[in-house]
Amino acid sequence: MNAVLIALLVLPLLGAAATLAPVFGPDRAVADRRALRLNTVVTGAVFLLAVALAAGFDHDHPARMQATTDLSWIPALHVRFHLGVDGVSLPLIVLTALLTFLCALYSEKRLPGGQTRDGAPGAPGAPDESRPSAQAFVGLFLLLEVGMLATFAVLDLLLFFLAFEIVLIPMYFLIARWGSGAKVPAANRFILYTLLGSAVMLLGFLLVGSKAGTFDMQALAAAHGSGLSHTTQVIAALAILVGLAVKAPAWPLHSWLPDAHTAAPTVGSVLLAGVLLKMGTYGLVRVLLPIVPGGTATLAPYLGAFAAVGIVYGSLACLALARPGSKGDLKRLIAYSSVGHMGFVLLGIASLTPVGVNGALFANIAHGLITGLLFFVVGALKDRYGTADLDTLSGTTGAALYGRAPRIGALLAFAAVASLGLPGLAGFWGEVLAMFGAFHPADGLSRPAFVTYMVLAGLGTLLTAAYLLIVVKRVCMGDPRQPAPVAELADLRPYEAVSWTPLAALTLLAGLWPALLLSLSDPAVKHLLGGG
Repeated sequence: MNAVLIALLVLPLLGAAATLAPVFGPDRAVADRRALRLNTVVTGAVFLLAVALAAGFDHDHPARMQATTDLSWIPALHVRFHLGVDGVSLPLIVLTALLTFLCALYSEKRLPGGQTRDGAPGAPGAPDESRPSAQAFVGLFLLLEVGMLATFAVLDLLLFFLAFEIVLIPMYFLIARWGSGAKVPAANRFILYTLLGSAVMLLGFLLVGSKAGTFDMQALAAAHGSGLSHTTQVIAALAILVGLAVKAPAWPLHSWLPDAHTAAPTVGSVLLAGVLLKMGTYGLVRVLLPIVPGGTATLAPYLGAFAAVGIVYGSLACLALARPGSKGDLKRLIAYSSVGHMGFVLLGIASLTPVGVNGALFANIAHGLITGLLFFVVGALKDRYGTADLDTLSGTTGAALYGRAPRIGALLAFAAVASLGLPGLAGFWGEVLAMFGAFHPADGLSRPAFVTYMVLAGLGTLLTAAYLLIVVKRVCMGDPRQPAPVAELADLRPYEAVSWTPLAALTLLAGLWPALLLSLSDPAVKHLLGGG
């Protein structure tokens, strides 16, 4: 299985390199079609490898690191080429492979238009020479997949940092070149925030590695902080926490996210919400909890406080955007909802309990599925209407998607009620378990403080239900006979159904069968918390 894991990383890297070779032909239209087909084939093969990895995984021992490769890479710095998966990382690898494959399928029929030579928006149907090259898009897309998958597979701190950084440049260009609106300032803010956060995180990694004599994450986790003084653990934990909190994103380090989501193309928003945000929270579980447990315990109450504030803040921001007359952008609203939802993930991690951390990992997967579906649907509405402005879409009586495009309306309503945590859907379990973890935090943490955080999180669930139901009312309901911004609104297209249906099905499956994920993560979480 170690060969399968290596192939998961090598295959998209080779695909990205292939886009630099002059093998697609001189004709621009033909070259673009071939490049997009290559993207679908490569990401499809990667997804099949991820499924094979999950099928070959020993589900009876999910706490044990499997499919490992451990080779000396830079002996002078004690850096090793160390790969492996366990019950924490396997679901995230499968989710990443699935989302990239679905985005590739979607892009083959709906390549982002980007910018025309005269500066006007380039629609997907524009002449071939007026929009950015599909070869460049595919190369960046596959390089992004390499970085995302590697983040969840590497077991060396410096390799983790390298994989963490690989994703930044492709995502920057996907936003700046293929985005819309104020895309260059949004891309600049994204790269500035994340690079600064990564620099601080690297300082924490170097401190741990220099004091422990190794950057190997398994060895450091087995030591469980022994050999590191409490002061060293606190300083390292603070630096690593800040760097990872930027990517999560945790309030108040979230301000890059709404602009990035608003400007990004649809597939960029799906991967940004579905995978890139998970890289930060995964790092908290993989690095902070087992490697610097003493420092993490010291900082956990503060992380819980920021998480609780983020839950309420994100919900209030969404309520303000959903209000009639506020000119709220639907993509921006979903971005702020991510701040709230990721707050539940951070609250579960801050509890330092198996229940809370399992809830956080479950909420990670649920958020990737649900928010990915939301961004797909809202991106399709933006393509059809030419805008994602909620006031423009709803008009005076409502957009009436139930009457004008019933399948899209039904999917939007389904994703919205899943996002608000309706029991029986994936969004429910992660938030409930995170709140249970806060109700009974780990020994040494202030229970009154964490119960307060739990109450604030409960308030956040009510506010979340309020703004999502407002969105459903304004976009899905209304009188279809009233004048609309477009004369005829196309309903769900075949390529959209193929790209979106798996996310809806998995959202339902995870909600009805939570043991599918929890049976993988629970033993691994207990192993990490106990010094594994």
